[in-house]
Amino acid sequence: MNGSCVDHVLLTRFNVPTPGPESLIRAQDGWLLQRVALFERFCQPSVAYQDNRNFHWIVYFDPESPSWLLSWLHDWGRDGLFHPILRTKISAEDLRTDLREIISGPTRAALLTTNLDNDDALAVDFVDHLQRAAATIQSSWTQDDNEARRIAMYVPNGLIRQGDLVYRRHDPRNAFCSVLEEWTDPVTCWTDWHNRLHLTMDEGFVGSPAGWLQVIHGTNVSNRVQGSLVSPHGHRTRFPGLLDDLTSPGPAVLARDIAVGRPVRVLREMARGVAKRAVLALAGTEGLTTAKDHLEHWKHRGWHFSVPRPEGSTPRIPRAPEQAPDQTRRGR
Repeated sequence: MNGSCVDHVLLTRFNVPTPGPESLIRAQDGWLLQRVALFERFCQPSVAYQDNRNFHWIVYFDPESPSWLLSWLHDWGRDGLFHPILRTKISAEDLRTDLREIISGPTRAALLTTNLDNDDALAVDFVDHLQRAAATIQSSWTQDDNEARRIAMYVPNGLIRQGDLVYRRHDPRNAFCSVLEEWTDPVTCWTDWHNRLHLTMDEGFVGSPAGWLQVIHGTNVSNRVQGSLVSPHGHRTRFPGLLDDLTSPGPAVLARDIAVGRPVRVLREMARGVAKRAVLALAGTEGLTTAKDHLEHWKHRGWHFSVPRPEGSTPRIPRAPEQAPDQTRRGR
């Protein structure tokens, strides 16, 4: 089975406004310029290299974005790789409307939505592995089944890149989450946090080699280095061009990470988990979100970083807009 029985859509928030201090950070030119660089360096190429091209990609932008970003968006719109949509907020009904319009109405029996952050990347066979698993699951659904036909899907194995180092990570409920469901009343993968989808639906895990690449950099607050330090060489074919600028860590570096680095990371995550559960118990999900926003605001008061690029490569340079981005659809 090749997954052709599902309509598959990747969903990305680029700079959609959010409440709280984080909205001020996302509106800054510095943050936007660096997100554009990360998107061009990691996210966009990984989607373009997918073996299976049977999918759509929606990327949401703030309609109040600066003119240079709208000009950049206009240039990218010509490529046709993704569908840019301008919205100040994305309600569940807005999302369902956008999905139906992009796909021109449900064309297959089921909908598969996948979250992709704008600074992360997919392995070349991510879409294919996911769609094959979705096709198998969907074939098991029976017409007389009264239960809601909906399941959260995850590819647990992936990589984390920070600077010149790569870590192998097993994260069963990671941010590259998907939801497979009938078109009748879809809730999509954005119905809840990626690690809480199992609270309202079944979940399934797709076995594969490293299926995703999470990039740790100076402008994200929620992601941290986890997992085991590995050589990037064995993963380069799965992530074309995204690991070519890295060298393999020597035996001494690998041994030190096994003896010291990884145990420290495990203890740190245990402590963070205890604190996170305490905040959730006392203040709920809104309280935890507020705490993250304040932490991000504090962290970004003086941040600066550069996006690693292979030698000889150059980013697209944003220009002043000559005209409105006609390939961009504005939400009503």
